[in-house]
Amino acid sequence: MCGIVGIIGSTPVNQSLYDALTVLQHRGQDSAGICTINKLNRFFLRKANGLVKDVFEVEHIKKLQGNIGIGHVRYPTAGNFSASEAQPFYVNSPYGISLVHNGNLTNAHQLRKQLMQYGRRHINTSSDSEILINIFAQYLSSFRCFQLKPNHIFSAISSLHKKIRGAYACVAMIMGHGIVAFRDPNGIRPLIIGKRVIKKNKTEYMVASESAALDILGFDCLRDVLPGEAVYINNKKQLFSYQCAKNPQNNPCMFEYVYFARPDSTLDKISVYSSRIRMGSKLGKKIIKKWKNFDINVVIPIPETSTDIALEIARILKKPCRHGFVENRYIGRTFIMADQKIRKSSVRCKLNANKNEFKNKNVLLVDDSIVRGTTSEQIVDMARDAGAKNVYLASAAPEIRFPNVYGIDTPNFKELIAHNREVEDIRKIIKADALIFQDLNDLIEAVRHDNPEIFQFECSVFNGNYVTKDINKSYLERLYLLRCNQKKNKLPFCAINEIETLELYNEQ
Repeated sequence: MCGIVGIIGSTPVNQSLYDALTVLQHRGQDSAGICTINKLNRFFLRKANGLVKDVFEVEHIKKLQGNIGIGHVRYPTAGNFSASEAQPFYVNSPYGISLVHNGNLTNAHQLRKQLMQYGRRHINTSSDSEILINIFAQYLSSFRCFQLKPNHIFSAISSLHKKIRGAYACVAMIMGHGIVAFRDPNGIRPLIIGKRVIKKNKTEYMVASESAALDILGFDCLRDVLPGEAVYINNKKQLFSYQCAKNPQNNPCMFEYVYFARPDSTLDKISVYSSRIRMGSKLGKKIIKKWKNFDINVVIPIPETSTDIALEIARILKKPCRHGFVENRYIGRTFIMADQKIRKSSVRCKLNANKNEFKNKNVLLVDDSIVRGTTSEQIVDMARDAGAKNVYLASAAPEIRFPNVYGIDTPNFKELIAHNREVEDIRKIIKADALIFQDLNDLIEAVRHDNPEIFQFECSVFNGNYVTKDINKSYLERLYLLRCNQKKNKLPFCAINEIETLELYNEQ
């Protein structure tokens, strides 16, 4: 669940890219990178592991010359923390291309083999993003011309759509040409385009994972890049767009609205903040219906995504909402920390209970979702240690029972607390006095309200229905085995579903 940005302007873009990445920092804390092109057609690249503020110092920003650039913050979905996995990626042929990618390819293994055996292209990392840029480059190389035309670029992306599967929102720079942004035919990962006019009526364009990044930099949001669509902005600031997929369907990821996206963002015409308010309203009404005899004294959000949800639940229940947990804002988001041990140790460092809000009270804790359950168990313990009489827990999302293969780090189904368990079993594990989950239909209604044109969301973590239609039980089992083998042998995680790699390691 990475964050991506691209800007083509009339003035240096280095500071704007840095500012945009800080706005998108919540989407990835593992690494950050920026690549720019200057007037002499030279790439300037800086990327490393760490937060944006740590990767880029003043000297680095100054060296990122040029009026066109792309940036990336990485959230690792496969467990490899090498700096070589950081983006943007770069290939020198044809023309010189640099690319950033948010998502996950589900047929990366087959693509890797085809590229190395038949395409004669070398893949140097275990990242599926490097596979993606090489496929894009391979299709562009078929046009043996010095200057690409928009139809050449759109034709390459049309071919790319036919070749790859999974989730991908991408921004690429082509040396001497401009910026191209494109989105997978199911629209799983978000991508938004904006425009601003600066002095002397000069136009600049920006694409980003979330509208909040555009807002901060003063870009007016034009629209979402459509599923399957490609948008090309050349060096003359001329904008071209084309639908490159035959049967595009808008199936945005539901978890964007539940957890990942900033509340001040609008994705696919849906306000994240408003959708979370409606989640709270739906869940509050369910609590009234299911827990008629419960004496709840106070509603307490588990910071910070659930705060808006909890405020609405408190309004529905006519109970006070209090900030019972104080958050250390200098600790990263624990869900997107890649290692389970790190997540466990970070919870106590991240949250501290305000004991006055718990002592001798029946408290309703509200969280956006429950994934592995380890965090929930610790937070329930913290509430009891602070003096709560009864601790009830409400989740704004339904039970997460299935792995995500589109860019969220839940590949190991055995790590999911709700997998093959009923609500009462989950309640006992996390030691809550009562537990309630949002109904999936209510969640869909809460999010879909702003954009009724969306008929289906990507909800595979809740219902096991994978919109790309290429995921089955065998795929998930092989993914699980490969992930276990990677942890056991401390090996880099190669392309997902790479069962031949697993067999090779076992033979050794």
